[in-house]
Order: sequence, then structure tokens, then C-alpha cells
Amino acid sequence: MNTANKLTLVRVVMIPLFIVLLYWDFTGHLLAALAVFILASVTDFVDGYVARHYNQITDFGKFMDPLADKLLVMSAMVWFVEVGWMPAWAFFIVIARELAVTGLRLVAVEQGRVIAAGKSGKVKTASTMVCICLLLAFPNPTLILVCVCVILVTTVYSGIEYFVQNRDVLLSGDL
Repeated sequence: MNTANKLTLVRVVMIPLFIVLLYWDFTGHLLAALAVFILASVTDFVDGYVARHYNQITDFGKFMDPLADKLLVMSAMVWFVEVGWMPAWAFFIVIARELAVTGLRLVAVEQGRVIAAGKSGKVKTASTMVCICLLLAFPNPTLILVCVCVILVTTVYSGIEYFVQNRDVLLSGDL
């Protein structure tokens, strides 16, 4: 268990705390949840840096790091749907994109190919995390609408880009 993997596990442990703070109704609970979300997001960047810089890349990290990221972001979005900040159909689009890109990557792996995160995927992740932070810090109808639109546009664009750039993965093989 290296340092990068320990940081990933710390992020996984933070997810239930983040969820509890979202649902626990006390003065400042959203700011407390925001602090946990920011700390968890920072560990994502730090563990990636540590893994690459100190050659601590492992199969566990390759699996658990993106899973932890998705669980953290999806837990926020589920709460947003529940409180009426995000329509369920928008959340469905986000989940559908994640599952589709994960499926594409699995098909590529079967063909001996790795599909790394593209620039648009990184922009999608960063903008989604920023939007979640903004909504937790400054919840108001206009910002909610803007953030949901930003999340949707970056999600759809990056999903389309993954499939266009890797269409040969789907066109070859036994699909």
C-alpha cells in the first residue's frame, strides 16, 4: 500500500462523510460538506501527482482512483436531484456518459489498447468539480441553471469526443 493508494483510500472514506454533511441539516452544513468535497478533490490531484512522480502507479490505483472520483461527484449530484437543483434527466445523461465511456474503455482493453483521459474529459471533470463547489457555496437559481448547463455541455461534448476519436475500437473486433 503506497502513498498514492493511501490518498485514494482517504478520498473513499471522505465520501460517506460528505454525504452525511449534505443531509445533516444544521447551520453551515453545506459549507462543511464543501470543505470535505474540496479536500477530497485535492487528494485526487495529489495522489495522481504522487503516483506519476514517484512511480507508484498500480492496478489498484488505476481502478480505485477513477471509481472514487465518480462516487464523490455522483453523490453530490444525487443530492442535487433530491433537493431540486438538478433535473433527474440531466443526472441520467451524466451517468449514461460515464457508463458509455467506461464500456468503450473496456472494449479497448480487450483489444490491447488503453484509452487515456482526453483533454475534454479533464475539462469536464474540472468544470463539474468547480460547479459542485460553487453550488454548495452559493446556491441560487441562476447559478444552479448555469452550472447544470456547464455540466451537461462538457459531459455531452467529452462523451461524443471519446467515441469519435476512438470509433475504430467499436468498428473492429467482435461487436
